[in-house]
Amino acid sequence: MPDTRTTTTGHFTFADWQERALGPGEDTHPRLAHASVRNTFSGGIEAAGTICEYTIVYTTPKTGSFAGMELLTGRLDGREGSFAVEERGWFGEDGTVHCAFEVVEGSGSGELSGLKGKGDFTARQGEAAVAYRFEYELG
Repeated sequence: MPDTRTTTTGHFTFADWQERALGPGEDTHPRLAHASVRNTFSGGIEAAGTICEYTIVYTTPKTGSFAGMELLTGRLDGREGSFAVEERGWFGEDGTVHCAFEVVEGSGSGELSGLKGKGDFTARQGEAAVAYRFEYELG
């Protein structure tokens, strides 16, 4: 059976990071936080102003892990539609963020109906744009 997966790449930028502490306060560890952010993707994924929500666990003031959901509406390699991804990752003392994401089953719409896929990115402090890799197939 032939491999029907496609790999695409590109970059995204983020804006409007809104984070708030949950629970006892910012000086307590571990602590929880919630963040809302809007991303703009270019390259294989073309999506402006995505909706992204994270729950973050800070284990120290500069390290921790997170989980989130993001809704992307736009184009994937020229096909128009929407899909959601579940994201999980961690961040280290140097500010580098490591994240893996996977398409939420059944979330593809329009020309992206039946979309399955996963990808990853590493965001380094001070970089204006973050490179991503996304491997997918349409069912």
